[in-house]
Amino acid sequence: MSKVTTVGIDLAKNTFVLFGLGPKGHSGWKRKVRRKQLLEQLVRLEPCTVALEACGSSHYWARQIRALGHQVELLPPQHVKGYLRGQKNDYNDARAIAEASEHGRIRPVPIKEVEQQDDQMLHKLRQGVSKDRVRISNQLRGLLAEYGVIMPQGIAALRRELPLALEDADNGLSERARQLLHRQYQRFLEVEQELAWYDQQVKQRSRQDETCRRLQAIPGVGEVVASLLKGWMGDGRQFRRGRDAGAALGLIPRQNSTGGKDVLLGISKRGDPYVRAQLVHGARAVVARADGKMDRLSRWIQRLKAERGFNKATVALANKLVRIAWVIIARGEHYQPSEQRLAV
Repeated sequence: MSKVTTVGIDLAKNTFVLFGLGPKGHSGWKRKVRRKQLLEQLVRLEPCTVALEACGSSHYWARQIRALGHQVELLPPQHVKGYLRGQKNDYNDARAIAEASEHGRIRPVPIKEVEQQDDQMLHKLRQGVSKDRVRISNQLRGLLAEYGVIMPQGIAALRRELPLALEDADNGLSERARQLLHRQYQRFLEVEQELAWYDQQVKQRSRQDETCRRLQAIPGVGEVVASLLKGWMGDGRQFRRGRDAGAALGLIPRQNSTGGKDVLLGISKRGDPYVRAQLVHGARAVVARADGKMDRLSRWIQRLKAERGFNKATVALANKLVRIAWVIIARGEHYQPSEQRLAV
């Protein structure tokens, strides 16, 4: 097998395509292998750079390939697309991945360890259960409205008022409707119990992790947000500074500039939307309670809210919070509210 320095792999479920580049970017070889043959093919190579797109199962394969002695890079798919030449097929995709790695201008995605993936799985499952609770509650509220029974807004109000509505013989609900609504309400309670279990797991994990405990000292960062930030950022070493972390999470203005004229629009919304949403929720709570306080952060929020409005102040604070979180995670520091080390 000829000498190769970089191998691009186009991942799939069962069939993988490899494209090797030799010294100075010269085309080496290409292979199509089955899933069980991938590691057998790579173990024959001398240590080199193996590039993959960051996608489903990529972190698993990155850990397996790294154990063989190769240097592994996970590249964002949206940036690899610009290196594709010719028509789209598996071989051209693998070659584009290899050439993107050779170019060296794309920031790779950090390889997640098993523990980090476990934390992210916990939050993804919790998010799914939370969506199920909202869906069922909205469905129950809508079905009751069809019979003229109006439920107050909020989960707690539904939990309190719906059993009373099912027992009320004068609200016009038929026996069949009461039976169907009762079954769906029981399912709603089961989902609530499941969500409570996930909440308990997140809180327990946050209390046990030393980094999460330090993150919770930041205003607007509770147990859930701290666990999310830790799972999303990892050790934080993929970012040179806190501003890069805020940009990766999509909390900076989106540009549409040309001809020397700078045009800034809304936030870019890059990165994980769930992590960004939870961080913004935490920042919104801080902004809502900043009035009347005299500490440096609160005065900054009050000034920004007066100049730019509540929503822009909330997003600006969320950006500042993720930058503070980067300092705590990457440098191992503690949040110091008296010094207000905000300008990262």
